[in-house]
Amino acid sequence: MADLIVNGGKPLSGTITPSGNKNSALPILCATLLTDEPVRLLNVPAITDVDKLVAFFSEQGSRVTWDKAKGEMTLDHSTFDAARMQGELPSGMRSSVLLFAPLLHRMGSLAIPTNAKGCSLGIRELDPHLEILEKLGATITHGDSLTMTLRGGFHGARHWPDYMSVTATENFVMAAVLAAGESTLINAASEPHVQDVCAVLAAMGANIAGLGTSQLTVTGVKKLRGGTFTINSDHHEIVTFLALGAITGGEVRVKNSLPHHFDLITRCFEKLGVVVEHEGDTALVRANQSLIIETPFTTNLLPKIEAAPWPYFPVDLLPCMIALSVRAHGAIQFWNKVYEGGFTWMPELAKFGAHVVVSDPHRIIMFGDRPLRPAVVDAPYIIRAAVALYMVAASIPGRSVVKNADTIQRAHPRFVENLRSLGAEVEWK
Repeated sequence: MADLIVNGGKPLSGTITPSGNKNSALPILCATLLTDEPVRLLNVPAITDVDKLVAFFSEQGSRVTWDKAKGEMTLDHSTFDAARMQGELPSGMRSSVLLFAPLLHRMGSLAIPTNAKGCSLGIRELDPHLEILEKLGATITHGDSLTMTLRGGFHGARHWPDYMSVTATENFVMAAVLAAGESTLINAASEPHVQDVCAVLAAMGANIAGLGTSQLTVTGVKKLRGGTFTINSDHHEIVTFLALGAITGGEVRVKNSLPHHFDLITRCFEKLGVVVEHEGDTALVRANQSLIIETPFTTNLLPKIEAAPWPYFPVDLLPCMIALSVRAHGAIQFWNKVYEGGFTWMPELAKFGAHVVVSDPHRIIMFGDRPLRPAVVDAPYIIRAAVALYMVAASIPGRSVVKNADTIQRAHPRFVENLRSLGAEVEWK
């Protein structure tokens, strides 16, 4: 475990180039198992979860070269040896489930220990993944181990899951692209990273209709080809650094900012008195934002930011908005419609002096602009909750410590280096 030592109260200003999107990179890496042709990936983030996937591929005989400094990786799975597979998937990463469909394509059967059932954000069930795989032709049995068997390959099917799941949607697409016939998923997730995975698969020769919508139709093809593909910027990291500029009173510019994804995100910044501008593909917040919570037209209701599956405000970015609201004048409600454990870190925020009321597991009310003080806080195993605690610490003069913050490195490969380039006094210890 590593702690962040923060000497806060200094405006952070400068220009950031964001890393590749972790949530795009991981499923795209898994999707490379669907071809024996070499795949070259650019802008690959140097994060721990990518390390684990690369190690897993290499253990099964695949050839992987990775220039971390350049963010370039080449994968060749033509030497993948199913006989080496002993059932264990990469540990400590929820996205191991993204290997289910690609490994079934390659191996025909897969048996793994049944221990990947949850995360710090709440219950993360496997059922949506298993339902999809069964619907497309796999046989599932479970006891001490979870066994998946596929005879004769996947076949086309229609499926309508209970809710929009990002990883289940990605598993569906990876199963369906080489299935016999046509497959349709209604109530599909449509987040930018889901769109990225579909776009890469389409460039590899997959036939996918409905990109970016809640209904995907996939017509199976015989094989996929390799190629060179670039991982798009991480919109989570873009928002994080814009929010850091706003909360510290500095001016921050972020390149490669994907402005076509930012309409609602920009609107939510406005609710907290922060104006986000776009100059081409560069997003920026200017110094000394007002940080006054917007009063709604219906004045007897609290302003609110609701987070739910895309195209709602992204739930993973809610902690950044919560941190900003600590400094903003006024009161605002936050509603996490996805995770029942998304607000378990509020007691840590209160150690800084934040005035927050937890209404229920999914809703809080923040009363902002209260006196704050440096503090020693414990970060949960939630990436942007740890980031949010750092944000508040960075806005307060004096020395704060965010303990166990190394979960940040699961998504931000150069977090401290980027912060220092903006003028932050921060270090790992």
